[in-house]
Amino acid sequence: MPETARRPAVAGQFYLGEAAPLTRQVEGCFRDPRGPGELPVRHRSADRQIVAAVVPHAGYEYSGAIAAHVYARVAAERPPESVLVLGVDHHAASHGAALSRRTWMTPFGPMANDADLAAALERPPIATDEAAHRHEHSIEVQLPFLEYVLPHPKFVPLEVPFGPLDFLRSVGRAVAAAIEGRDVLLLASTDFSHYVPAETARRLDHLAIEAIRTGDPAQLYETVLRDDISMCGIAPTTVLLAALEGRPLDRNLLKWGHSGEVVRLPDVVGYAAMTFETPRAGPPSVK
Repeated sequence: MPETARRPAVAGQFYLGEAAPLTRQVEGCFRDPRGPGELPVRHRSADRQIVAAVVPHAGYEYSGAIAAHVYARVAAERPPESVLVLGVDHHAASHGAALSRRTWMTPFGPMANDADLAAALERPPIATDEAAHRHEHSIEVQLPFLEYVLPHPKFVPLEVPFGPLDFLRSVGRAVAAAIEGRDVLLLASTDFSHYVPAETARRLDHLAIEAIRTGDPAQLYETVLRDDISMCGIAPTTVLLAALEGRPLDRNLLKWGHSGEVVRLPDVVGYAAMTFETPRAGPPSVK
């Protein structure tokens, strides 16, 4: 087990680098008109419907309000014992699915690694590779939100490089085996279309979103490749679907948006907040 903590790579860039300003920034994401519009509730329900979620990972200015829709829901329910965050390999730094077993630092303090869950995950095709996480932001940007909405959260980061569908399914099977019988919230960190006109992003992103809502990893994978959707987190999202395949879940789109809603841009990046929940007696709440 590595003893040294992983230091933040993008604090002061993707999100503010000091605790007090970061608290105000995170709270601003919840209050934002593109977000839930208010801070998370103070009282939690006694149970939890949310099994997994899809969240964006751009700078908080652009995607934080979209991500806040998921985290407001997490804050309203019984806390999970652990969170498994599936991230992107933006830097081609890993040689396979890369696990970190370190504590990770944020401006809010340390976020402890769940050693038992990490040990359960560490089997082929998943291996510990701390170096692969050194510069990657897709997992890191989720942590201040998790620290804000969860009491003393434990987590495991797993970076997933793009690869053949069979490889991603095999990672998904390993994840499913590791989380079985554990109280784990599963997050896939992804942005959607990159640097296309807003209407193109809307059209393409909703093709991917509808594929995600089928729960079929092959349908998502094939849709993204067929329609040339520049969804950077296709690998972790496919793994999430593979890990949950066959489970009866409500797959809800809470919010879709894009960077051009913040700054007028000819080409934008698309973001979505989605939850995977155990079925409810009534219709799910969708914003």
